[in-house]
Amino acid sequence: MEALVKTFHIDWSLLLAQAVNFALVLAILYKFAYKPVLKVLNDRTGKIEKGLRDAETAGEKLIEMERREKEVLIKAKEEAQKIIDKAEKIAQKNTQDMKISAKEQSVKFLADAKERIEQEKTKAVKEAKTEIAGLVIAAAEKIIGEKMDSNKDKELIEKAIK
Repeated sequence: MEALVKTFHIDWSLLLAQAVNFALVLAILYKFAYKPVLKVLNDRTGKIEKGLRDAETAGEKLIEMERREKEVLIKAKEEAQKIIDKAEKIAQKNTQDMKISAKEQSVKFLADAKERIEQEKTKAVKEAKTEIAGLVIAAAEKIIGEKMDSNKDKELIEKAIK
């Protein structure tokens, strides 16, 4: 080993001083450079992990909100359909009521018209009978040549009409 020390000119005191200097520089760098850089890196890693967790939570909330939105839309469509169905039923009922009312009015109008026609017919028949009676009396007077009394007139009129 001595030959090695003489060949490479190794000085133990110098080697020991360099080792102490290296350890001292290493301790200073560890305390003032490595620890702060390591702390910054750990903080940065924590922030990134927190950001990822927050992003994951936000994604889950977004999915939940989309699901709720779809449910609300489905409920709204169902309610709208119910309202439309109800309105259609009401419209159909109103249409049927109007048809029934119109039918009732037309039946009533026809009945009134028939009654008026019957009254007019009765009136016309009565007038015709009266006119025919007058003609029968006039014809009978001409044939008989004399005026009959009112009782005989009525009897002749009734016989002629029947």
